[in-house]
Formats: sequence, C-alpha cells, structure tokens
Amino acid sequence: MVDKNIRYTIIQTGLLLLLLTVIASVAKSRPIHQQARAVVFKRARSLNNGISISWLEQTWNETSLAQNAIKKTDFLLLKKLGFKSIRLPVAFTSFGPATTAQLFTSIDKVVEQCDTYGFRLVIDYHYGRLNDNNYLTETPPIIDLWLKITKRYKNASYDNLFFEIYNEPPHINPKVWKDAAYNIVTAIRKIDKQRTLIVGASNYNSIYELSRFERLADDNIIYTFHFYEPFIFTHQGASWVGDQVATTGVSFPYNAENFPALNPQAKNTPGESNYRMYPRDGNEQSVNDKLQIVKNWALKYDVPVICGEYGVYNKYADVDSRCRYIKAVRRALKKLDIPGMLWDYNSSFSLFTGKPAIANLPLCMKDAISTIQ
Repeated sequence: MVDKNIRYTIIQTGLLLLLLTVIASVAKSRPIHQQARAVVFKRARSLNNGISISWLEQTWNETSLAQNAIKKTDFLLLKKLGFKSIRLPVAFTSFGPATTAQLFTSIDKVVEQCDTYGFRLVIDYHYGRLNDNNYLTETPPIIDLWLKITKRYKNASYDNLFFEIYNEPPHINPKVWKDAAYNIVTAIRKIDKQRTLIVGASNYNSIYELSRFERLADDNIIYTFHFYEPFIFTHQGASWVGDQVATTGVSFPYNAENFPALNPQAKNTPGESNYRMYPRDGNEQSVNDKLQIVKNWALKYDVPVICGEYGVYNKYADVDSRCRYIKAVRRALKKLDIPGMLWDYNSSFSLFTGKPAIANLPLCMKDAISTIQ
C-alpha cells in the first residue's frame, strides 16, 4: 500500500501541474506583471488632448516626405491651442528602401521637436497589409520593422514616446489579429520591457470589436479605439469610403427640418440603414451611450483606453455641425475619463478653414477644442 504522505504528495503535484496548464492556456489574456499598472494609467492620461499630424501617412502625395515636414511654427501653434500630445501615423510599407534613411531622419526630428516643445509622441504603424490570408507571412516583416524602431528609440523617455503597433487592423478574424498582436508585443518586449505600447481591436479599431476583445498578458499596454459615429455624418461625401456615404448635407445633431434626402447611390448599402437610424443616432446622448461601451470594457479588464481618432471630414459637413460634434465627443470623453486624440491637424479633417493658423480657426472650433478633457 502506498504511504499516505507519498499519496498526498502525488495529489499535490498533480494539482500543481493542472494549475500550471490552466495558467499557460490563458497566458495571452491574463495579466502577469502588476507593477506596471499604475504607470500605464498615468501615461495614458498624459496623452489626453492630442492630435494626429498625418504628414507621413499621405500615400497619395509623392512629395509628402520632402515638402510637408512639420515646423517650429506648427508646434508653437499646437502649444498655444492647448494640445498636449501628437500622434504621428507613418505609412512604413509605402516608403521604399531608397527613402528609408530619409524617413527615419524625419521621424528623428519629430521625436526631438516633441521633446523640445513638451509634447508626448505616439509613433503609429499606418496602412499595413495584414489580412486573414497573409498573416503568417505579413506579421514577421511588421515585427522586423518594430524591432528596428524599438532599437532606434531605446533610450527615448518612456513617459514621452509611445508605440502604436498597428493602425486599424482590418475586418480580420479577431483571433488571428489577437495572435498577431501578441506576437508583435512579445517581440518588442525582448528588447524593451518598459515602453508603453498601444493596441486596438480588429474591424478598424471598432468599439464593438474592442468590447469583445480579450486583453493581452502585458500590463504596459494602452488599448485604443477610433470613434467616427455616426459615420453617415463624420464621413459624408468621403470618396474613398464609397457609395454608403454619398448622402451629403447631414447636420449634427439631427434636425428633421434640414435632413437631406437619401442619395440614390447609397441605396442598398450600409449607408441606407445608417440614414434610417440617424434620427436616433445623430445626437449627443447617442455619442455618450456608444462611448460607454468602451468604458465598460476598460472597467471589466481594469486597463487604460484611449480614443486614438475622432473628427469630421470637412469637405461637406458644415462648420457649425463639425464644431458641435467635436465638442460633444470631447465632453463625453471627459465625462468617462477617456483620453482623446483628434484626427487631424492639417489634412481633410483639419480643424482649420485654411492653412493651420489662429486666423483660420473658426470661433466655434476654438470653443469646441477648449473643452479640455
């Protein structure tokens, strides 16, 4: 007969092995290190009241790298307007080997200028090619690039420089994206364990996909989402989106007296259903309710979140409606204690009516962005 003590030891060992197996199976979703938690929440708050400068993501502009660099006057203007952080989207895969050195020199200058003028900076990997079919071959080049970036800025302040690992993962299997994100984060951590990383959910940083996402096993991550709802208003007339946003003249909030007829091109597209729902969705309460979805998820996992993009395409939306929308989003973010970063500084979503300048900032927009979160 087996001695009782030996049998007890065997049972204990078996239970321990079972526990270790369970822990290993959920390692991608459960927090491992607790000490970084307070730091990452503080860093997330420091990104509040930010704005994207989309200079290096303009793939359609062949001269962007050479001609559109942000200057001292831009930093001083942003400072004067009260912005605290800058997001720098970079279309890394669109720059060929011949321009790689120039690209990184340009990024170096932005890092230095942000340090000089007191801005936090997010370097964002923009316009990746990841999808359900190529993730096994596409993830390694993304990792290789991030390792180069991580090594290059290893000595930059952890409180001032952040890495957003992949902008707007497409409509991809959420499990595939989570595995890719986990692998990218894990690779960066082999070189830099202290850099705060920013990760969003699939379906273009959707709030709904984020609400179904399981956090990664890394306590030094800020989770991001993009907020452009109601889409029929924020992207009205945007040619790159397609027929679903063909209806223009949509104001915010919804007003039955001036609500335009549905553009025939939008029929039988998501734009038609968005049009039907706009009387319900086109108001500040709806903005609050949808942002509450994100807040609930953040509380569930006890992680920091940030609204990495919000704004309005400025070609067709009237200025007053744009101002009211941006003010509504900023108020909602403030109420929910979620940091936010506007899209964008000087492109088609610009706050200004011309080139960035105080004289080209509408009074209503000045009021909207003074709603400091």
